[in-house]
Amino acid sequence: MNQKKSFSALALAGLALLTQSCASIPKGATVVKPFDKERYLGKWYEIGRLDHRFERNLDNVTAVYSMNNDGTIKVTNSGYKTTTKEWKQVTGKAKPSGKPGEGKLKVSFFGPFYGAYNIIALDEQYRYALVAGNNLKYLWILSRETSIPEDIKLQFLATAKSVGYDTSSLIWVKHDNGK
Repeated sequence: MNQKKSFSALALAGLALLTQSCASIPKGATVVKPFDKERYLGKWYEIGRLDHRFERNLDNVTAVYSMNNDGTIKVTNSGYKTTTKEWKQVTGKAKPSGKPGEGKLKVSFFGPFYGAYNIIALDEQYRYALVAGNNLKYLWILSRETSIPEDIKLQFLATAKSVGYDTSSLIWVKHDNGK
C-alpha cells in the first residue's frame, strides 16, 4: 500500500466534512446512547455509502480506530482506487463532540477543521454501525466483517429512510482486496 498518498481522493473525504459544523446532525436523526468509544475502536469495513467525489471509485474501504496518547481517537481510512489500481490511505483524528456516552464524534483529516460523525444506529455487540454526516448527503454502513446480515441491513435502511436519506442511491462497497 502506498503510504505517501495521504492527500488522495480518500484524504479528501474529510474535506467534505470540513465545511460543515461538527455539531450538525440531519433533522430527525439521533445519536446512539449509551456509547462506549473504547468498544468502537478497531477495524470497520465500509459496506455501503452515499456516493460523493471524495470516495468515488473506491472499494475495499476500511477504517481503523485506535487511541492516541492524548485521548483522541486515531482514524486511518484506506481504500482501493479502481480507476488507478492503487491503494489510498489517510490518517486523522476524532474526538467526542456531544455529551459523554453519546455516539457523536467530530473527525479531522486536515488540522484544526472537524466534521460531524454521528453514529445513529449500533448493535449491542458493536459489530454493525450506521453513521450519518451533518446532512443527508453523507451516510455510511459499517461492519466488523466484509458483509452484513440482511436483517441488520434492512434495519439500517429503514432507520436511514426515516431520517430522509435516499437509500436507493447507496453504493455497495466490494471487498475483494482490490483484485
